[in-house]
Amino acid sequence: MDYVSALLPPAVMAVLFIAVIRVIVKTQGGANKTKEDAAVDAALARTEGATPSPKTDA
Repeated sequence: MDYVSALLPPAVMAVLFIAVIRVIVKTQGGANKTKEDAAVDAALARTEGATPSPKTDA
């Protein structure tokens, strides 16, 4: 019975890992892609607008 208790945690972690990977793959693209891209573009625009551009001496 010790082998069952030794193999159970890695088996559970493997199942959870596979489930996470499947969720990540399924949520890529599709209808959510444009919404996610818009959110990333808005965040980048906010950070670029908040940081002052470096001054160069010419």
